[in-house]
Amino acid sequence: MKHVLRLKFLIGYFCVLLAAFILIATLGSRLVYSSLEQKAIDRLYQSCSLVATTYSGSSSERPNRLQLEAIASSRNCDVWIINQENTLLTSVGTDTAPESIPSFHPYDGVLNRYMAGDFYGCFDQTMISVYQPLIRGTSTLGYVITHYPVSLLERTREQILLVAYLTLAGTMILALGLLILFEQIVSKPVGRITRAAKEYAAGNLTYQPNVKAHDEMGYLANTLSDMALRLNNIGEDQHKFVANVSHDFRSPLTSIKGYLEAILDGTIPPELQEKYLGIVLGETDRLTKLTQSLLTLNSFDTKGIYLEQSNFDINTVIRDILATFEGRCKDKKITFELTFSDTKQVVYADKSRIQQVLYNLIDNAIKFSNPDSVINIDTSVHHEKLFISVKDHGVGIPKESLGKIWERFYKTDTSRGKDKKGTGLGLSIVKEIIQAHKENIDVISTEGVGTEFIFSLPMAEEKESITNTWKEMF
Repeated sequence: MKHVLRLKFLIGYFCVLLAAFILIATLGSRLVYSSLEQKAIDRLYQSCSLVATTYSGSSSERPNRLQLEAIASSRNCDVWIINQENTLLTSVGTDTAPESIPSFHPYDGVLNRYMAGDFYGCFDQTMISVYQPLIRGTSTLGYVITHYPVSLLERTREQILLVAYLTLAGTMILALGLLILFEQIVSKPVGRITRAAKEYAAGNLTYQPNVKAHDEMGYLANTLSDMALRLNNIGEDQHKFVANVSHDFRSPLTSIKGYLEAILDGTIPPELQEKYLGIVLGETDRLTKLTQSLLTLNSFDTKGIYLEQSNFDINTVIRDILATFEGRCKDKKITFELTFSDTKQVVYADKSRIQQVLYNLIDNAIKFSNPDSVINIDTSVHHEKLFISVKDHGVGIPKESLGKIWERFYKTDTSRGKDKKGTGLGLSIVKEIIQAHKENIDVISTEGVGTEFIFSLPMAEEKESITNTWKEMF
């Protein structure tokens, strides 16, 4: 995988570094020099004004030399006094001052009285020169001139730029550290996540991105990993689904084929054919039931469960369903004990779907109950909800299987030994229907003791008050 993102950040880093260096060396240098120059000119003007003010208030013909030396020392400049004939009267700060400056003219500096250069050839380096007239009364007696070397300004500028370059270098080192940190906390996780996405796209859903961060990148990696795990589980469920469907279809088809072939070739005598044709009919009923269950679950998956909810008496529904199991219960000598919290209990639900739930639960209870036992069906009301319990006293469910009984086609080893005609879809359908009603279903089971399923339904808004508990045997 090409590290394009890393390359882009490196290129951006060096472009910023180069741009910052050029900016400091050009614009920064000019701005610093311009500021230093202006400050130097201001200081020189202040010095000239101080000398001119002192001289105008003095009766001496020459300015106070001690004052001039103090100014020259504090301002690091040369101070000259010339008269109207441009003859140098006093010079402080330099030993190479000329005796006169014949070319000097007070209007050369225009109104600013400032110039930069060698000051009429008096210096061998560039100087900033500022002058101001010495006035006493109404007469101009001469000029005070201050000179400041440009080389000192340039030296100061270089020192400031050196600090700027060092600051830039320190900043870029920190930026490089941040870039390396970015590489560790962003770029590498992004690379691993990208690699994981490619692995998942190629079908390797068990690949782990191994991003240990506790931030957005870690959350993204974990989410992607969870998605892949779920897709992998879905794939495994699909394989298991196909295997279970194949198994549950193959067994009755094998029986049907075997019995029919035996009838056709005379292995089964005519007097027994009716018996085995009955078995064949039972196997076809089993296939029909399996197909219908698959179609039901498929409609749940593709369209969701469409509920036609209405108010109905759950007690009547339970009794009607129990009537359909009368023959099976007589064969196994199983009785039902009903405990209703009232004579009439009106719930708001899809009647046909709840009939299917109760049928599947009661069918399971009969299937796994011990002969000559009792199945309890109880109802109770809590917080505007009706709780319905179907409890058998049979083989129970192993503890390790309790979390899997809602899976499609799942059958415990006990159930396969007890009843081989089940499809393993009944409880899946039950849970789908109860969840569609936004209610809950739970199971309590002890192996060798029995199993109890409890689910809730919303009570109808208009219902009779609950005053009595009714018990009856069915």
